[in-house]
Amino acid sequence: MKDNIIRWLGIDKKSPYVRDYFYAVNMRASIYMSLIVVVLEIWMIIRMTKTILELPPDVVKPFAYYFQKYYLNYLILLAAGSCMLIFAVRFVKGRKDNPVIGNVIKWIFSFVCIYFGEIISYNDYAKGEQILTFLTMELFVVCLLIWRPLISFLILSSSYLIFYFRIDMIPPPNSTEIGTTLATQINMFTMYLSTLLFSFANYTRTLSQARKDENLEQLNEHLSRISVEDELTGIHNMVYFRSEAEKMMNYVTTDKENIVFLFFDIENFKSYNEKYGFHEGNILLKKIAHLIEEAFEGSLVSRFSDDHFVVLTRFHDCQKKIQQLSHEIKCCQGEVHLELKCGAYKPDETEKDPSLACDRARFACNSIKKHYDCYYQLYDKSLEDRFHLKQYIVNHIDTAIANGYIKVFYQPVVSTENSQVCGLEALARWQDPNYGLLPPGAFIEILEEYRQIYKLDQCIIEQVCRDYQKAKEKQLPFVPVSLNFSRLDFELCDIVGFVSQMSEKYHVPHEFLDIEITESALTEQQNLLTNAVRKLRETGFKVWLDDFGSGYSSLNVLKDYQFDVLKIDMKFLSGFPDNAKTQPILTSIVNLTKQLAMVSLTEGVETQEQFEFLRSIGCSRAQGYLFSKPVPLEILREKIRSGELQILPEYLNI
Repeated sequence: MKDNIIRWLGIDKKSPYVRDYFYAVNMRASIYMSLIVVVLEIWMIIRMTKTILELPPDVVKPFAYYFQKYYLNYLILLAAGSCMLIFAVRFVKGRKDNPVIGNVIKWIFSFVCIYFGEIISYNDYAKGEQILTFLTMELFVVCLLIWRPLISFLILSSSYLIFYFRIDMIPPPNSTEIGTTLATQINMFTMYLSTLLFSFANYTRTLSQARKDENLEQLNEHLSRISVEDELTGIHNMVYFRSEAEKMMNYVTTDKENIVFLFFDIENFKSYNEKYGFHEGNILLKKIAHLIEEAFEGSLVSRFSDDHFVVLTRFHDCQKKIQQLSHEIKCCQGEVHLELKCGAYKPDETEKDPSLACDRARFACNSIKKHYDCYYQLYDKSLEDRFHLKQYIVNHIDTAIANGYIKVFYQPVVSTENSQVCGLEALARWQDPNYGLLPPGAFIEILEEYRQIYKLDQCIIEQVCRDYQKAKEKQLPFVPVSLNFSRLDFELCDIVGFVSQMSEKYHVPHEFLDIEITESALTEQQNLLTNAVRKLRETGFKVWLDDFGSGYSSLNVLKDYQFDVLKIDMKFLSGFPDNAKTQPILTSIVNLTKQLAMVSLTEGVETQEQFEFLRSIGCSRAQGYLFSKPVPLEILREKIRSGELQILPEYLNI
């Protein structure tokens, strides 16, 4: 209740914006009000002078009489109006005079107006005329100017009461009685009440508009701020960075030989979030952002994304600053080991694109990820070649698929029981007209990084199905083929639906298409892939667990999923026969697959000794260079025709 009364009286605390808004409104209104007053007073002085000059000499009184009775009041009001007019005009023109002075002038001007109105109307009333001057001045002061309701009430009440008591002391015209008539009292009270209510309404309307404008101003400030400022850290964002960096790269005065783009990555920051939560992670990000800003004071610093930052600075001494910054960040890490990685790129004088410069600095940074002995990498020619290849792969994957540059190479899988081919693994190769034959390592990770890998996998699936159809039409042998699915395939497309669609289109039985899913994909996308694995097996596709043993959650994966084939990672054979632990570990894994009703397959077999060992422990299948490298289907058929490879009899006639 108390707060409501304070608000109604207008004595609640106003924001600086609202106070300034009221001050500006009053200054603008004062121009019109003071201008009218100045013009009227000049006219009144001229009129009074003319009247005096036209009087007969015998009735003219001394000038002091006219000065005291008329001129003095006119001149006082003229002076007050002139001061108000000059100050208000200066304000409108942008002169930022002290607002305290403006308010003092406004108060003086208002007081003079009311005083003048009372004096003139008192004389008019005594002569039987109307009190219009008083009423006009009241309207001027309280309605043209905006006052707080309490101030309006005090100004109106005090001025009306003073004026009323003054005229109540003289007899009204045409009457011998002293005191105002009932009609005059009613008229005065009506005018008082009307003026008071109007002043309240004027204040409320102005306050409402001021707050609307303030909200709009705050919104505009917020939009302006977030257009150039990162919302989380408070430093500049990439929109601002690109704009300002481009200007700097085009300035004639910029020392282009001494500028460098830096890309920072806080390695292992994801683990920090997992341990301490996103709130603490955001606090750390803010701290790191301001550490970078302080280290490169005077340079252009922005947040790129997530835990990545970019800086445009001078090349001189930047590596020393990076080293110091790396030390400071390690002091913030807590129980999670954080590493600051920095990639640097020095543009040449002809380069104008900051986005490309940031990409190259980022590429240099990514080249040292997981290298815990290296925190800084300058972009050089070798990285440039890799960068160009990366850009080429991303930009030409669609063209490569459309023009048939993507080829399927097949690597045979043999049965340890009879050394005959019982399956094939489909592997992608890129036969590029510019780069020649590209191995998977040159483009698989890049396509995954840019989330284009599903295009490649869909292309391989369709080519395998098409090869089966051609083999069936020509009555050639064909064995089941395993297809590698990326974890992103399940995010970016309906890969399960696509393989079913292709098998139906080319009339490929589901038992001729096996699906390989890596262990890492299952541990990272467990919720997403649970239904996908179940659906694949329900529709007749065999699902393999690829690269078993390469991760850290292998046994959990075996517990949570049902697989048809367990593909043992080739790393287990890398120490054979020197590492005494290799053989018992492989023996245990093979026995485990038997207990779980799975087929065991070991990849990376390169020697006959390894193959004989796998056969002795009961491993069902083997794959490796001992039998064949991945080759085109035509070469594989040639090996079969020459007797170098033999196919299981059941697949000779499909």
